[in-house]
Amino acid sequence: MNDVEAVVIGAGQAGLSSAYHLRRSGLVPGEDFVVLDHSPQPGGAWQFRWPTLTYGRVHGMHALPGMELTGADPQRPSSEVIGAYFAAYEHTFGLRVRRPVDVREVRDASGGGAAGAGEGGRLLVRTSEGDWSTRTVISATGTWDRPFWPRVPGQEIFRGRQLHTSRYPGPRSAAFEGKRVVVVGGGTSAVQHLMEIAEVARDTVWVTRRPPLFREGPFDEERGRAAVAMVEERVREGLPPRSVVSVTGLPMTEQMRRARERGVLERLPMFARITEDGVEWADGTRARADTIVWATGFRPVIGHLAPLRLREPGGGIRLEGTRAVRDPRVHLVGYGPSASTIGANRAGRSAVRDIRALLADGPSAARPVRAGTAAAGAEPAPAASKAPAPAAPSRPSKPRTAQPVAA
Repeated sequence: MNDVEAVVIGAGQAGLSSAYHLRRSGLVPGEDFVVLDHSPQPGGAWQFRWPTLTYGRVHGMHALPGMELTGADPQRPSSEVIGAYFAAYEHTFGLRVRRPVDVREVRDASGGGAAGAGEGGRLLVRTSEGDWSTRTVISATGTWDRPFWPRVPGQEIFRGRQLHTSRYPGPRSAAFEGKRVVVVGGGTSAVQHLMEIAEVARDTVWVTRRPPLFREGPFDEERGRAAVAMVEERVREGLPPRSVVSVTGLPMTEQMRRARERGVLERLPMFARITEDGVEWADGTRARADTIVWATGFRPVIGHLAPLRLREPGGGIRLEGTRAVRDPRVHLVGYGPSASTIGANRAGRSAVRDIRALLADGPSAARPVRAGTAAAGAEPAPAASKAPAPAAPSRPSKPRTAQPVAA
């Protein structure tokens, strides 16, 4: 049994931000806290992005706290750029991420659920590499490993290929070249897939449940706060969170304008059923298809927290800041309003502030800060303040479905 003060689950933006602030507060990586990540290498969910999503096309990537990302080639795949940046970040701050480790469940060490969540109680984290006893948990597992597939009548009889964004191979694929392709979804990924596929496919059809909202002009701070507030409200009510992007609309780019002029972005409402060779609407209209792309988003990966019974009747986990209302030992970073890169950075800092207060009040409050580490609140001295985008590792195989991986 491994004994620590905090366990961070996931090593994407949310997990690394949290680990940075834990270290900054005086806790020692690998001794006072541990970061567990089931992905094969650094990069969080970015390492699984399709090769045509270059760094220059990434929407709203913010640097991790304490180290900027500079000098990155905008034409290089984002999976390589950000994977290399995360690897450099882990090394610079000595975060000692353990991988690959699959977190199977988090439960109260006393054997109860959230009802056993006393201030001094401990949590048990069961993993593929042994168990951890901890005072607190930061769950930063993102959404990538839980792709959402809508259920539509006839899916099982379709003779063509169906794939989700999580397995999108890029446009130069036998699934798309010279084929009739239906793209389902109204988000940024759906539009990116559609514009790429239209260049190589015989024909494309774009389908969404609601008319897409295109946003013109800059997305200023006031609009950003309003969007986050809408997501926060759902989380406070214990409802499943919507993504921040779902309430901000699609930012109109020059490439999208050109695609709209060519008719690529002509949207149709959602079809009623899938046939053997295509899709069919309620009025009997049909479209033939060889491939259906489900760009229908993801859901939070929180199954490992099930033994704690944190869900509200509405289906979500109610939070105060990042802290689970039903168990103050558990924080969710990268969930709901913090599911953006800048949101994850801020939420990591907020979670650690609460955790330090909890630890100070509990039986381990007298645990000293080890020599050579930063005092509480002090800034650690990194080896370098900027990361020059080092050479990236090779692209990994896809993760197994339903295992935690950070966004």
